[in-house]
Amino acid sequence: MPRTAVFFHAHPDDEALLTAGTMALLAAEGHRVVLVVATAGERGLAELEPGAALGETRMAELYKSAALLGCARVECLDYGDSGLSPSGGIAEHRPDNAFIDADCEQAARALAAILDEERADLLSIYDPAGGYGHPDHVQVHRVGKRAAEIAGTPIVLEATVNRDPLLRALRTASKFHRFPPEFDLRTFESAYSAGETITHRVNVRKYIRQKRASMAAHASQASGGKSDRTLAVLLKIPGPLYRLVFGTEWYVRRDLAPGARLRHPFEEGPKESDRP
Repeated sequence: MPRTAVFFHAHPDDEALLTAGTMALLAAEGHRVVLVVATAGERGLAELEPGAALGETRMAELYKSAALLGCARVECLDYGDSGLSPSGGIAEHRPDNAFIDADCEQAARALAAILDEERADLLSIYDPAGGYGHPDHVQVHRVGKRAAEIAGTPIVLEATVNRDPLLRALRTASKFHRFPPEFDLRTFESAYSAGETITHRVNVRKYIRQKRASMAAHASQASGGKSDRTLAVLLKIPGPLYRLVFGTEWYVRRDLAPGARLRHPFEEGPKESDRP
């Protein structure tokens, strides 16, 4: 029976990096996939033509990505992109409606309205650390968790990355490749989730072309600054290696008992509440 999965992200292009393969998989199986972003990402670093509005450009890229992945609906909650400070924390100067400053209950009710309208079976958010710690990503976790409670959405998955192999791969790659200045390997030592906490390992290799095309759709985020952005670097990875690196997407479901090793977003496992 077809079901509905809502994927909640902070900015356009976040879906491409973390959940694009899962979204394509579910759409191909006949499920309804809905993509919601909190902001238009208007404060991202990018090089645009004179007069181009970054927020509008990024939303157009998001719609292109969503179409490639088979999404049935795209929504933006219309909060302001909070941006980042030079050190990677909360920016001192940010818009009045910055997502990080939003009332959590109010934002959650806006998302819950979409969950109710869609009769969502699943909501995907981020882990409590917001992956690599971006303030808007942390807020996605808070808002999404509360929205699921309001709407009674039964499955909440925290999109993340298995930190253990990621660190090993990045340390090896750093010996042969010079990453862009904004790429700080040390931030990944406490980012995302340890392997032992992950409950879902979704094989998306069959949909790797869609995932790569989703990344490529966000062209504005592949440039800006004095060197290639992280997205541009990732798109330069040769096909076979790209398939190996991005062929699995990881999630944590907090109401399942520790040690679950599930392979599909809708797959069920022993509940934490069932433990003696």
